[in-house]
Amino acid sequence: MLTRTIRTAAAALLVMAASSVAQAEWHLDAEASRLSFISTKNASKAEVHHFRELAGSVTDDGAARVEVPLDSVETAIPIRNERMREFLFETADYPSLTVSASVDPAVLGGAGAQAMTLPVTVSLHGQTASYDAAVLVAGGEDGSVTVTTSEPIVVNAGDFELGAGIAKLQALAGLSSISTAVPVSARLVFRAGN
Repeated sequence: MLTRTIRTAAAALLVMAASSVAQAEWHLDAEASRLSFISTKNASKAEVHHFRELAGSVTDDGAARVEVPLDSVETAIPIRNERMREFLFETADYPSLTVSASVDPAVLGGAGAQAMTLPVTVSLHGQTASYDAAVLVAGGEDGSVTVTTSEPIVVNAGDFELGAGIAKLQALAGLSSISTAVPVSARLVFRAGN
């Protein structure tokens, strides 16, 4: 009888713990997360860049949002950072990009990993475009949830009216070409919080 009571109490505690995790809002761990993209110039020279700052959350009903301050672009070359901010992203008028999605709350807080296709909406430079992102959602032993692109999302500069900015960067750098198709990858780590 005592053993059955202990088992019942333990089961009740597990259900309560699981439901509290499912109802928690998740916050992006910016230090552990990364949003990167590849630029290709002169047809064959590819370079990886990233953003130094990210913020985001997932509500308990699965509404996910990540905001990226575009002034935080990092290309490892200060003058290129400045030119991308001024001529490509035009951060004075368009300071950030936003990625939003709807995630099934059942995949949050679970153990193991799950591959899925996640429709995402990107708002950038006054324009909005939608993509199907192939991602892997994995629960960590520390209770975190990591969402990683399992293949890059190819973003076309024309989707966000960035063609003129790319042409300006090409002219300033004296390049024969800069690709307007840009592979983007992400590793986003979320932690449950109040």
